[in-house]
Amino acid sequence: MNGDEVRRVRAGHRTVEVHRPGKVLFPGEGKAKEYTKGDLVDYYRSAAPLMVPHLRGRPLMLERHPDGIDGPRFVQKNTPQSYPDWITRVEVPKEGGTVLHTVCDDSATLVYLADQACLTVHRWLSLVGRIELPDRLVFDLDPADDDFAAVREAAWLLGELLDRLKLPSALMTTGSRGLHVIVPLDGRSDVDEVRTFARDVADHLADAHPDRLTTAARKKDRGHRLYLDVGRNAYAQTAVAPLSVRARPGAPVATPLAWTQLDDPGLSARRWTISDAVEQARTDPWGGIMRMRRALGPARRRLDAARGRGA
Repeated sequence: MNGDEVRRVRAGHRTVEVHRPGKVLFPGEGKAKEYTKGDLVDYYRSAAPLMVPHLRGRPLMLERHPDGIDGPRFVQKNTPQSYPDWITRVEVPKEGGTVLHTVCDDSATLVYLADQACLTVHRWLSLVGRIELPDRLVFDLDPADDDFAAVREAAWLLGELLDRLKLPSALMTTGSRGLHVIVPLDGRSDVDEVRTFARDVADHLADAHPDRLTTAARKKDRGHRLYLDVGRNAYAQTAVAPLSVRARPGAPVATPLAWTQLDDPGLSARRWTISDAVEQARTDPWGGIMRMRRALGPARRRLDAARGRGA
């Protein structure tokens, strides 16, 4: 296909023009396959029924690579005036002003963003209209290197602790190096309460396993320990959305998985790509976990008791 062609793609009730669909965004390197903008569009159109529910009603931060993963990277928060009127926007306060974030409420928006060479979609952990009240809590398990065995071990330890706190949790590969552990919340605790709780959970786990885990913000203080990162729970921070493509060779995807898959010897942070991530997601690895929203109050009391500060 000629890279200058325009392709029209039906997505939901709209037809979206895709420009230069033959443009290579992911060059083939070693064992990694080559993927074009057309491949990215096809992937996101296929993923939309599973992905849009995780995006709908949430401000987004978009990671764009107009010249592919080997070219410049642009992080986009403000929605350009050139975007079609049918794409939802939301104005969100920031220090000294506001940001007009894009919101992805339908498959056509997702396809349009792919045409804009948006490889990765990062979402807020709260919804429009309740921006200070997160309904998701995210722990990012970030290894010092590509040691996925350390990530696997940390996930089990964190999952067991969350079970003791009676908080449901879901796993997702990041498509980069680690895993996200996601806890659904009832949206009644404000962002400061959620962030503090996440930090206290991480500190408690790191205190119990100081040789393997750390919450040290500075890399030089971590050594070879896995970093329990809770920074995504602060105001205006984002986390990579489920089924988002990452800007790495082979187009790996942040993919939901079941806890029972954690012991799969073939599992890694980049296990799924745009070739097979949708197939994995269709197995419904999270089941109804995201509907099991919990209040933080009871979990806070259990955590305080475990840390020796409660009854």
